[in-house]
Amino acid sequence: MVPPNQQGGHRGMPVIAVTKERRSGETRVAAVPETVKKLTAAGFTVVVEAGAGLSAAFQDADYEAAGATLARTPTDALGQADIVFKVRAPEPEEIQATKKGALVVALLNPYQDRATLDALAAQGATAFAMEFVPRITRAQVMDALSSQANLAGYRAVIEAAEAYGRALPMMMTPAGTIAPAKVFVMGVGVAGLQAIATARRLGAVVTATDVRPATKEQVESLGGKFVAAEDEEFKAAETSGGYAKEMSAEYQAKQAALITEHIKKQDIVITTALIPGRPAPKLVSAAQVASMKPGSVIVDLAVEQGGNVEGSKLGEVAVVGGVKIVGYANLPGRIAADSSALYARNLMAFAELLKDKEGGFAPDYEDEILKAALVTKDGAIVHPSLKG
Repeated sequence: MVPPNQQGGHRGMPVIAVTKERRSGETRVAAVPETVKKLTAAGFTVVVEAGAGLSAAFQDADYEAAGATLARTPTDALGQADIVFKVRAPEPEEIQATKKGALVVALLNPYQDRATLDALAAQGATAFAMEFVPRITRAQVMDALSSQANLAGYRAVIEAAEAYGRALPMMMTPAGTIAPAKVFVMGVGVAGLQAIATARRLGAVVTATDVRPATKEQVESLGGKFVAAEDEEFKAAETSGGYAKEMSAEYQAKQAALITEHIKKQDIVITTALIPGRPAPKLVSAAQVASMKPGSVIVDLAVEQGGNVEGSKLGEVAVVGGVKIVGYANLPGRIAADSSALYARNLMAFAELLKDKEGGFAPDYEDEILKAALVTKDGAIVHPSLKG
């Protein structure tokens, strides 16, 4: 165990602290034994709060065997840390225990959780939001949004299959044939593509839609059928960063008309559309929900940002006219071991940017990745999209 209030690194190495996640319902952890072993081999000292990995099935003994030192309390871990790794943003008591100048790296939910950013700035912490890691080739290994969305897309199909209560594949039996389920995926980003692939593996007939033209080929390559109003606006509907643009009201009406007939024939709909810094776009209206057969299922992956589906409720399964609308938060947290492992690898790659060539603690704030992800420094919120 680490003695309380021990300051500074061991043998001059940067100290990384990993504490237990304290946000309600969060089961993931920011380091796993595999990444602890690699981080220590790379010159970091890693301190893990006792019990931090238990909700993701990682035992304290495994962290110790990998080279971590266990801390009894978050204060013991944070008081000596040069770098703090978290899944979600730290809670107020954790921020207070963080020493001035320490780097905090987490999924900070920067557009919705301004209070935490203000608290981190006031504490003198230098905070990086993993959501802001740029989508460039060099940063792919650090892309936490993609690693977690991949698992969310998989889990969405599993949750849909459980709620549906029927088989997904065609089954031919002596007692008769069961028709395959029809699954419609709305939003073909990382989560949507994984949802398509998973639903296809389970034997469903899959269709999908997105406002970005590049996704048509991706959908078809996975064995799905693409559904979209392919006009001029559609052809220019993707940003240079690979995100979907918010579409005009006219296009949204045209798209809604196209899918209204389609959606009423579906057994399962999975919605995944998000716009950075904005509420999630509404994709499925109450009338479209009402058009679906009783027993149908909708999974709203955007529920934490207001939801894509009219009538979805955060953390609940709403039943509307016999249609189940699944609004579970944090789907990656429902497969915590794998989602923690992927996120921990994202952080491990990010950590390499925080050292100089000699292994010392020397972040280069002009590095394009660090510059893009930086949200607080020297007592202020510094990210351009968050100022004012």
